Amino acid sequence: MNSAITAFLTDRPTPTIARSLLGHQLHFQTPTGKLTALITETEAYLGAPDAGAHAYQNHQTPRNRALWQPAGTIYIYQLRAWLLLNLVTQSAGTPECVLIRAVEPVAGLKRMQQNRAQTGANLTNGPGKLMQALGLPRELNGHPLNESALSLDIQPSRQPAQIVTTSRIGIVNKGAWTQAALRYYVAGNPYVSKISRRTVDHQHHGWLVASER
Repeated sequence: MNSAITAFLTDRPTPTIARSLLGHQLHFQTPTGKLTALITETEAYLGAPDAGAHAYQNHQTPRNRALWQPAGTIYIYQLRAWLLLNLVTQSAGTPECVLIRAVEPVAGLKRMQQNRAQTGANLTNGPGKLMQALGLPRELNGHPLNESALSLDIQPSRQPAQIVTTSRIGIVNKGAWTQAALRYYVAGNPYVSKISRRTVDHQHHGWLVASER
């Protein structure tokens, strides 16, 4: 496992990691070139005590086995017709992860549009949509980040002007975990799921400009 990735994904609580991932770039190397996108929205899942998590009460199956692997392991699962991307956090045996909910295209836009037959924010403003746009295969499940075709930049390339924190999407009837504030997104970014279009920052997409850093 890449030591830099391991350190980045184990030295802080998972909610802090989920928040800090905003503005980092994901890269997927394809036979015809690299696809790159900025992370704009995440959700934290806190393992055994988290009633909204796949590892609730340490429930382990072949489907979620990747969650018990070292930090930086890729965890991909299917929800209805969609595949969803998660990054395992914490050390091996602590089944916590961050769901990547949305990304903003940076490089390879034409290929992403071909993959999804979509344009605009709808291209990648949801966890299943970004998987389709990037063309991430289910076979990445269980593989180490940055030692496979999928990699993450340790240093952020952009900084959010403001981060919004809300409850997670789709977590219902889970007691206090339904309202737990574990979702994070870049305020004003058009590539975020389930936001009002009236809040979109069309000029800067919610990122700090150079003069504001």
